[in-house]
Amino acid sequence: MAYLVINGGRRLEGSITVNGAKNAALPIMAAMLLATGECTLRRVPRLQDVTVMAQVIRALGLQVEREGSTLRVSPAPVITPAVPAELMRQLRASNLVMGPLLGRHRYFRVPYPGGCAIGSRPMDLHLKGLAAMGAEITESQGFIEGRTTGLKGTVIYLDFPSVGATENLMMAATLAEGVTVLHNTAREPEIVDLQNFLNALGGRIQGAGQDTIRIEGVRELKGADYRIIPDRVEAGTFLAAVAGAGGDVLVRDCQAEHLLAVLAKLTEMGAQITLQRDGIRLQSPPRLRAIDCKTLPYPGFPTDMQPQVMALMTVAEGTSVLVESIFENRFKHAAELRRLGADIKIEGRVAVINGVPALSGGQVEASDLRAAAALVIAGLMAEGQTWVEGVGHLDRGYEQLEVRLQALGADIKRQF
Repeated sequence: MAYLVINGGRRLEGSITVNGAKNAALPIMAAMLLATGECTLRRVPRLQDVTVMAQVIRALGLQVEREGSTLRVSPAPVITPAVPAELMRQLRASNLVMGPLLGRHRYFRVPYPGGCAIGSRPMDLHLKGLAAMGAEITESQGFIEGRTTGLKGTVIYLDFPSVGATENLMMAATLAEGVTVLHNTAREPEIVDLQNFLNALGGRIQGAGQDTIRIEGVRELKGADYRIIPDRVEAGTFLAAVAGAGGDVLVRDCQAEHLLAVLAKLTEMGAQITLQRDGIRLQSPPRLRAIDCKTLPYPGFPTDMQPQVMALMTVAEGTSVLVESIFENRFKHAAELRRLGADIKIEGRVAVINGVPALSGGQVEASDLRAAAALVIAGLMAEGQTWVEGVGHLDRGYEQLEVRLQALGADIKRQF
């Protein structure tokens, strides 16, 4: 099993370029099931999750070719509207094929999905929305089936602004008869990117990025050549790493407007942040300051940055309070940070972190993708050597993270 060996205490200097957004690429790849023409998707990161999604849409009948950071996807005359269970278990986002399959092919059969064990992410909002559009949904023996004679536009109110449900229902509605209006939708930049891609195919969607999205159904979606947005969580992770390890780094090719909540908290912790034409520059303070932080749906502070910020809090001067309001089981990294000397107390969804002067290197294991990133940051900050196991999680969301950190001066290597 692969693991990372980190010798902490090295300042990070230079510049680093952000890759395309994983959480934009995955729904856009699913949306290609709706297209009748060839689609080209550019700036696609080389990640395990992207590889699995490519396998999913291949298994459904699409032809997928990769050249560097570009994917070319061609439609097939025959679609197999059933996702293999072994692929679904590897990637929760594979449930995003339900909307496109139902919208264009009027049937799907999928097993319950897998993914990171960070808490309950029920699919009832997806299924209730599809049923409201005229789908017949049945569940038995670990599988979900959906069938319809034709989806109809309707008005749907989401009980919670779920990203996945918003994306699935947007895709299903693009070919539905009439107009569909989604209320209380997720507002993430990745939702806007999906809208822009679907419109590039010939869709008629407006409102993404706000809490109401209007989709006017069309008869056909064709092909498109599209470039996905930068990965805001990857950018935030790099910025957090520099803030914690110390240094002066320019994070290139990212969109500051997608990171406002993260930038505000890093500034509050004492980092000096400068917005430049080609990216975001962060200069670290002598010591970070404690803050209070609560995760919220976008544009609030992202849950996908919570573990990384907890790592920073462990060495911040004073007492920090961190509230996780999105997932009920996303503090597993706290126990691993304690192994490095962190003073963290957890009660329910609240973590109280008393900053210590320094962490000490040790052996830790990641439980999920963002926990892995947090442990890497902790290792960069710690005195001595840190071993991070479970780096397979890291590869789901960061392309060659250790190689890119090495270029900034980090002493980090992958061992097998």
